[in-house]
Formats: sequence, structure tokens, C-alpha cells
Amino acid sequence: MTVVLAEDSLLLREGLVRLLDEAGATVVAAVGDGTSLVEAVAEHRPEVAVVDVRMPPTYTDEGLRAALDIRSRFPGTKILVLSQYVEESYATDLLEAGGGVGYLLKDRVSKLADLSDALARVAAGGTVLDPEVVSALLTKRRRKDPLAELSPREREVIGLMAEGRTNTAIGRIMVITQGAVEKHISSIFTKLGLPPSGDDHRRVMAVLAWLEA
Repeated sequence: MTVVLAEDSLLLREGLVRLLDEAGATVVAAVGDGTSLVEAVAEHRPEVAVVDVRMPPTYTDEGLRAALDIRSRFPGTKILVLSQYVEESYATDLLEAGGGVGYLLKDRVSKLADLSDALARVAAGGTVLDPEVVSALLTKRRRKDPLAELSPREREVIGLMAEGRTNTAIGRIMVITQGAVEKHISSIFTKLGLPPSGDDHRRVMAVLAWLEA
């Protein structure tokens, strides 16, 4: 797996290069700002761009804006964002970009197994969210809850979907059959008004509805 890494801290960048190497990835470029990130992706066309959110010059959302630019110009490039903090709007923007995205807190990447798993799932087109990110997003409820009709089990299923879990993983965690998981997900789609469509990714749309509720 080829990776371009963007991290403004030199020490963290070097540490992440080593960690990514141990996770089985080949880092073809490691840069320190958003502009260089986009240029490196254009040059190397990596499978995954691993991106810090806050980078020079303003240390606000340069990484996110670069990531969204990459998804627009090079849609085949998957994005794994690393952040020191939970940035709710940033995670939502990433999900709206479609599959092949992830958002992990930097503390999480100190665990090689978690980083390796996240990279593999994002590279395969999945969506990976740190459990703490999911938890933070779920605390922000709107007055009108489109998920009011979901049963407790369906809410548990969609919460695991928001973490990027596959149907098999959901069944293992909840100790139910894959057939039961599929029935729950089908019911979730129906209750959220998400009919089959060749254009919309219903799983992503369902997770967005959950996170924005």
C-alpha cells in the first residue's frame, strides 16, 4: 500500500513514517503542509493520504481542505485523517465525501494494530471513525430526531456502522447472525427513507443521518 503523509511536526512525521512502515505501508512522500500534500498526491498518486487536520500557515483546517481537494481532483485516493482533537464538522465533511475515508485521534495510532486495521479498511473503500469521534458526534442532537423510529438494537447497529464496522464485525460484536444484521440494516434504510439507488451510498447516507441527528 502506497501512502503520502502530511504532518507539520517533524518529530511526529518521522515517527509516523516508521509506524506506517511497520503497518505494512510504503510512504512515498512525507510533507509538512497542505499545499505540499496536494502536490505530492498529484505526483505519486498514492492509495492513501494520511493527513493531519491542523497545519501551516493558520493551523486551523488546512489538512481537511487539502484532503477534500484531493478527493475532488483524485477521487481514487483514500483519506485517513489524524487529529489531536475531535473536530465534529470535519468528520461530517469527510463522510459526505463518500467511502474510503477515516478519522482517528492521534492517541489511537500509537497502537500498531489499530493503525494497520484502519489503513486496510480505508484502502478497501470503507469508512473508519474513532469511537471517541462517534461518541462526540452523537452527543450533539438536533430538535427533530430522524432516528426516533429506530429500535434500540437498530441504534446499536447504526452506531457500529458509524465506526466503519462490516456486517460480519457487527454480528460478532452484537452476538447475532449476519442475517439478523442484514435485517436490521434493511429496516434502518426503510425507516430513514433510503430506498435502493445506484447513485447514493445508502450506508454512508444512513451514518450521516445518525451523526447529524
